[in-house]
Amino acid sequence: MKVTDHITKAKGKTLFSFEIIPPVKGRSIQELYDNIDPLMEFEPPFIDVTTSREEYVYIDKDGLLDKKLTRMRPGTVGICASIMHKYEVDAIPHVLCGGFTREETEYLLVDCHYLGIDNVMALRGDAMKEEKYFTPTKGGHPYATDLVRQIKRLNCGEYLHEVVETDHCSDFCIGVAGYPEKHMEAPSLQTDLKWLKKKVDLGADYVVTQMFFDNQKYFDFVKAARELGIEVPIIPGIKPIAVKRHLQLLPQVFRIDLPQELIDAVEACKSNQEVRAVGIEWAIQQSRELKAAGVPVLHYYSMGKSDNIKAIAKAVF
Repeated sequence: MKVTDHITKAKGKTLFSFEIIPPVKGRSIQELYDNIDPLMEFEPPFIDVTTSREEYVYIDKDGLLDKKLTRMRPGTVGICASIMHKYEVDAIPHVLCGGFTREETEYLLVDCHYLGIDNVMALRGDAMKEEKYFTPTKGGHPYATDLVRQIKRLNCGEYLHEVVETDHCSDFCIGVAGYPEKHMEAPSLQTDLKWLKKKVDLGADYVVTQMFFDNQKYFDFVKAARELGIEVPIIPGIKPIAVKRHLQLLPQVFRIDLPQELIDAVEACKSNQEVRAVGIEWAIQQSRELKAAGVPVLHYYSMGKSDNIKAIAKAVF
């Protein structure tokens, strides 16, 4: 079922969803199941599965370092299929511009269609670790808008090199990212919102926001988006702080601000266990306020760990 249909079917009730990352190559998928299992009591209608782009590794060969391109966390589509089979919920693969040609994207989407996957999350993706700025893959898309356009065209039977007359077109529900504190590369929030509007105009069906820790920024973002004519559901993304170094890491990587009250509370902690408790409580308060405001879904960035997400969901749902 499409995300938008789940939201409509809920009739104003706030739904629970979360995002997981595939295991590193060579690790068992059972580890993933062990972290999904405790969250199923909250009846998530869908689970997002991230996609990792390629990265360089250096292999020692007779004292010389050989630079190789690899993907450390493959298996997104396979994991989606296994989640749908095991838990009977919708699984949403993240589809990236970075690291994929347009042809590879088309093949991935065809696989998703054959597997009965109804939703995809269309993202540009980040720069490679060795790059300062995002560089499009040769033969790939430079922007998420281009990716949304390709998916929408495929829904109409328009493939890259031909138009196929068929009664069995894909009908993907397309999710895209939104940034309450603007994308790090955007010169202003207003400019960023214009790009979001373009993604919606091209066919995006819903928006999931980047993490934020001040709900007012989400409310202001939604208000500004509505004033610009963006009418699709805007789902807030929540991530609980879990370790002390998140105070430096999250603002640096995601270009977000942390409320001073949260910073003070984390800095007063004597262990990461105490930090985790602070992060859970902060996310509970965020979630309760957002739920009271009638958000369609509360979407949690679990990063593969479920204990703190379960504690939050138990207090909210």
